[in-house]
Amino acid sequence: TSMGFSPLEGLVMASRCGDIDAALVPYLAERRGVSPAQLIESFNREAGLLGLAGNGSPSELLDAGGARAERALELYCYRIRKYIGAYLAVLGGCDGIVFGGGVGEHVPQIRASVLAGLRFAGVELDVTANQATVGRDGRISTEQSAIAVWTLSVAEEPLLARAALEVLTAQA
Repeated sequence: TSMGFSPLEGLVMASRCGDIDAALVPYLAERRGVSPAQLIESFNREAGLLGLAGNGSPSELLDAGGARAERALELYCYRIRKYIGAYLAVLGGCDGIVFGGGVGEHVPQIRASVLAGLRFAGVELDVTANQATVGRDGRISTEQSAIAVWTLSVAEEPLLARAALEVLTAQA
C-alpha cells in the first residue's frame, strides 16, 4: 500500500489528494480562512480525480475526455508509476507487478499508461493481452518482459465478511 498514517498519503484517488506538501495545510487554512480539520475533510472527500476533473471515476474520465480529464488521468498514472519506481528502487527490482481492484482489473488504458513509464525496468506490455484481460485474471506482459505483469481479481467483500465474522465470533 502507498498509504501512511492516513489515506491521504500515497496515490491520487477518486476523492483523496494523495501526497501533498505539508506546508500546504497552513497556507490554505490562512488563505481560505478554514481550519486544518476542514482542509483534511476536503482533501479526503473533494480532492483527487474529483477535484481535478469533476469526476472520481477513471473510466468515466476516459470516456468523457477533455483537457481536465486528460491532465487528471496523467497525474493519476504518473503517481502510480512514481510509487512503483520507488518500490523497485527500495526492493532492488521485483519479479512481478499485479493490477487488481476496480481500475486495475477493468481499465486497460490506465494499465498501459502506467506501464509505459516502466520500460526502463524492462517492463514490456503485451498490448493484445492487456486489451483482452478485462475483469479476469491474466498475464498482460510479454514473455520477454523482465518483470511479469498480471491482473488479478480482488474479491474484497468475502475477505471483509470473514474478518467481521472473526471479530464477532471472538467477542461472543
